[in-house]
Amino acid sequence: MNKPETTAPAHFLRQIVRADLDSGKHSKIVTRFPPEPNGYLHIGHAKSICLNFGLAQEFGGDCHLRFDDTNPAKEEQEYIDAIKQDVEWLGFQWAGNVRYASDYFDQLHAWAIELIKTGKAYVCDLTPEQAREYRGNLTEPGRNSPFRDRAVDENLDLFARMTAGEFADGAKVLRAKIDMAAPNMNLRDPILYRIRHAHHHQTGDKWCVYPSYDFTHGQSDALEGITHSICTLEFEDHRPLYDWCLSNLPVPATPRQYEFARLNLNYTVTSKRKLKQLVDEGHVDGWDDPRMSTLSAFRRRGYTPGSLRDFCERIGVTRSDAVVDMGVLEFCIREDLDASAPRAMCVLRPLKVTITNYPVGQTEQLHLPRHPKDDMGVRELPFSRELYIDQDDFMVDPPKGYKRLLPGGEVRLRGSYVIRADEAITDEQGNIVELLCSYDPDTLGKNPEGRKVKGVVHWVPAAESVECEVRLYDRLFRAPNPDKNEEGNTFLENINPDSLVVLTGCRAEPSLAAADAEERFQFEREGYFCVDRKDSKPGHPVFNRTVTLRDSWGQ
Repeated sequence: MNKPETTAPAHFLRQIVRADLDSGKHSKIVTRFPPEPNGYLHIGHAKSICLNFGLAQEFGGDCHLRFDDTNPAKEEQEYIDAIKQDVEWLGFQWAGNVRYASDYFDQLHAWAIELIKTGKAYVCDLTPEQAREYRGNLTEPGRNSPFRDRAVDENLDLFARMTAGEFADGAKVLRAKIDMAAPNMNLRDPILYRIRHAHHHQTGDKWCVYPSYDFTHGQSDALEGITHSICTLEFEDHRPLYDWCLSNLPVPATPRQYEFARLNLNYTVTSKRKLKQLVDEGHVDGWDDPRMSTLSAFRRRGYTPGSLRDFCERIGVTRSDAVVDMGVLEFCIREDLDASAPRAMCVLRPLKVTITNYPVGQTEQLHLPRHPKDDMGVRELPFSRELYIDQDDFMVDPPKGYKRLLPGGEVRLRGSYVIRADEAITDEQGNIVELLCSYDPDTLGKNPEGRKVKGVVHWVPAAESVECEVRLYDRLFRAPNPDKNEEGNTFLENINPDSLVVLTGCRAEPSLAAADAEERFQFEREGYFCVDRKDSKPGHPVFNRTVTLRDSWGQ
């Protein structure tokens, strides 16, 4: 795609924060990033991270990292560790210690008792099916639970017995007493506590009841002194409940909730349930598979933290839902790596070339720049009689406009000499296995006299090159909206069968032998690649394609 618009992106929250500081409403802003530890972070979370940490950074405030860990059955320490790593990798640091909603369970439980004592909460015995029936719908009001008017003492006794683990999961819940006829469904006596006999990764077996997300969230914000509680637009209808809880409890502060449009990126899914399904059913190789939309996956694929931050800044912060084109994200990483990635050569599908008129046993050391513009030093490249070029760089019957090697034709080897194809050696099946070429010794760094050579091809020395594995990653889904399917089909039907091509026996220039994990390169004429942080080993490098040199999707 072409370069995205360079006009200043919309950011309505920046204006709100500035106005709050200028008016003296707040002397310091405090934001928070509150993920649930029930999966890995995805690209949508990057926007929230950049927004919350970015605002705090820009205006001299603090941003907390708080795990909203109210559902222990779906939470794991692995997810907690991955989330912390992702935030730090993106370039942000939270204020103080990592926080957990579970840090406040004692206080939340005490507040729940206060709501019961003031007649604002009750224990309900309706089954989930019955509760749904009583709740009504968007056009019909709900009906009061038959347990709504229980006496305060009975509610206190039942809630204490729930807390002690006397009842089975789902047997009872604690509900707020608000208004079953409220137009906003979230105010129709929402659940505050559920019975869950589950081991918790932070509190162990202390609790048999766990607060709901809606009950936990606002109070946690208040306890932490959050000034701007920023969440995605689907929580707009939850804001009246957020405010109800704060106004009916003796909280030490009153945060304000603001909503922004979540990031919708085409050719991806960002539902944690669907991402987990991809992992659990083996459609991908784990949460950090470079085709996934998780931050761990983007990192492993070779995306830079700076490119993701740039992307989040470019798309802006608004209250209008829209779909962002994957091409914008790919533009950001191309722009970053074009400027920052050293150049190198790697032959993905090697074809042996023997230069028949080059002296047997002679080797000369060529020096090529590591970057065409920035001074990143030079890399050394041995040149001798035998080398490799890519199979596609020689054709017997080439298409029109072909500017590489053909029988009797000439090309320049990048940073080296001009060679001419004299003879192609084939195997019994007719496949070309070797080219016999001749070189012009007077063409190092200059054009030959009297003839014009148009094509330039990449190459590596045969003896000194490093054998490696190259993984050509592409978009995981072939449809812009993977969820849009024919009736009865799932998003899995839209998986791109060409999303990964693994090439073995590739040959990289010698300088890549010592490349470190996550080091990024532009492989000349092939794309941008990085050293795989999980599978690459000394002596057996593995390179992941981050992105192609140009936007060629669908062409």
